[in-house]
Amino acid sequence: MNWEMLLHEIETLDSYKRFGKVTRVIGLMIEAKGPESSVGDVCYIHVGGGRKKIAAEVVGFREQHVLLMPFSTVQDIAPGCIVEATGKPLQVKVGMELIGKVLDSLGQPLDGGSLPKGLRSLSIEQEPPNPLLRPPIAEPVEVGVRLIDSLLTVGKGQRVGIFAGSGVGKSTLLGMIARNTNADVNVIALIGERGREVREFIERDLGPEGLSRSIVVVATSDQPALMRIKGAYTATAIAEYFRDKGMNVMLMMDSVTRVAMAQREVGLSIGEPPTTKGYTPSVFAILPKLLERTGTNEHGSITAFYTVLVDGDDMNEPISDTVRGILDGHFVLERNLANKGQYPAINVLKSISRVMNYIIPPEHKAAAERFRQLLSTYMHSEDLINIGAYKRGSSREIDEAIRYYPKLLDFLKQDTHEKFTKEESIHMLLQLVHSG
Repeated sequence: MNWEMLLHEIETLDSYKRFGKVTRVIGLMIEAKGPESSVGDVCYIHVGGGRKKIAAEVVGFREQHVLLMPFSTVQDIAPGCIVEATGKPLQVKVGMELIGKVLDSLGQPLDGGSLPKGLRSLSIEQEPPNPLLRPPIAEPVEVGVRLIDSLLTVGKGQRVGIFAGSGVGKSTLLGMIARNTNADVNVIALIGERGREVREFIERDLGPEGLSRSIVVVATSDQPALMRIKGAYTATAIAEYFRDKGMNVMLMMDSVTRVAMAQREVGLSIGEPPTTKGYTPSVFAILPKLLERTGTNEHGSITAFYTVLVDGDDMNEPISDTVRGILDGHFVLERNLANKGQYPAINVLKSISRVMNYIIPPEHKAAAERFRQLLSTYMHSEDLINIGAYKRGSSREIDEAIRYYPKLLDFLKQDTHEKFTKEESIHMLLQLVHSG
């Protein structure tokens, strides 16, 4: 036993307990007179004569009253219920033993079991790394999806947004990446998902192979707004723990839009003014703070994929626009490509990896540009070709694009359980563009 650490804990222990009383409940918000606390602190509300405790977080103040948001429902809370302050923000247990586990937003096993021994406590609220201590992204990470590894190469520590409407294949793509990547560990956050989809994702998309090297954090759509927000913070904190151990971590969050919607609920409940599309100012304040926590630091890297649910397939709605401006690249999934049977349904011409050109050799870069040029030429002339208005021989570039198009289309398609190494993907790309 470390006696020095134990003595330090005893000396710094706050032996006072601070209490307050619930005065009213309005919607999701609980107002209490006291206790002395700070924004972000966890409090316990004693209900049923003290036989049960409900965890809540301090989200603001109104005059001399404390505004709290519960981690569960507000049922059983009545005027006069005792509110006990802990004086600490939410902490979760982390460690290597969590790999292969499915957790809730508070870091507890979702199956109701107990946590493994030997874990350490960590606050879920962390500051982003110092910009001057972030090493530049210098090498690619393998994701096992041919289209991404060859045409939209992702670097270790890069943050990418996957933009798509509902039902276009975001979860399937995340499952492929989780199974095929060469990252040391995956941390997957399922935020605001339908309850039905959680088990389907774990068993069908992720599979035993993917789960054996992953930690899954789940906050379903029926849970309170605060739990959905904390799910994103908990997953990010777990990823940061593994990064600080010098590991190459893959963080996948589905979806950041539902985190923003949950923050909007909290903001409106405490009286924030609604702005664009009803989103409150705090939404646009927490997004950069959350997204900037990933990436590289002096110890390791977190390569992050954030899915963005675009409302009505509108890529310029407020959350899409904000997230796209923060991240280091975006992949656009399109419904019309999915309807044609192209999976993954990524529109290569509308997608970009902002670090790709700095981490690939010139030969690979030239081949990727050649592929894009051929595909772009065909897509711009597709209507003329389909109605028979284009005559062969009118343009050498279009004739060449027509000849290549079936090969390009085959290259873009990949079966869900197919896996290609990064080297195989690049070799196939080079073969295709030089096939003549």
